[in-house]
Amino acid sequence: MRKILITNDDGISADGIIRLAKAAKEFGEVWVVAPSHQRSAASHSISLRNSIDIYPHDFPVEGVHAYSCSGTPGDCVRVGALSVMDEKPDVVLSGINDGYNVATDIQYSATAGAAFEAAFQGFHAIALSEGVWTNHEVTDAYLKDMIADGLEVKLKYGEIVNINFPGCNLSDYKGIQRGVKVSRNAFFIDRYKVIEELANNGKRYMVDGIHKAVPEEGTDYGAVLGNCISFGIVNNVGT
Repeated sequence: MRKILITNDDGISADGIIRLAKAAKEFGEVWVVAPSHQRSAASHSISLRNSIDIYPHDFPVEGVHAYSCSGTPGDCVRVGALSVMDEKPDVVLSGINDGYNVATDIQYSATAGAAFEAAFQGFHAIALSEGVWTNHEVTDAYLKDMIADGLEVKLKYGEIVNINFPGCNLSDYKGIQRGVKVSRNAFFIDRYKVIEELANNGKRYMVDGIHKAVPEEGTDYGAVLGNCISFGIVNNVGT
């Protein structure tokens, strides 16, 4: 039976990872090793100079082996595959992330970072994301189909399958765009605002991104803005 390791960056109690684990049970034996708390934008970081705590975790999907991890999503893949699981995984699924992982956001994404760590370790890796704070109609209707398709893709070393589901109603869904490229546009125009004046002339800043919806044909960003599922292969920057 295929061994499946699932992680995410929204935390082990997030709705997306529960839905993903439930769908993944059709494809093999599911193990979940996921962060104990929110770790978005941690990218591909791992822990080197601090310990990693692993605890068995109650999980609402029957038959799933679930563990919380104090580390990053990258740590979850490493310790999960190398130490927690009884055998190494055949495939690693990362998600379902609350928010698209398209365009330049991919380089910051810990959902993609965990998948890239899996690819680095030699495992078949699939990252899955959906629109933030939206209904899940398209995701839930096509999730199993997209997992099946993702498992069939032949990946080179350092490559992952990156899938994004649009956050629209099923009635507005326009289909799947396959082979999309990563957009060079940014999903947000980043800026920082001062949120507090500190002693000794210090200032405390907080990122304050401005949403920039500029569709680009043939790209992941363009697909989701057009109410399509984006399905593409992304290369690790090291390849």
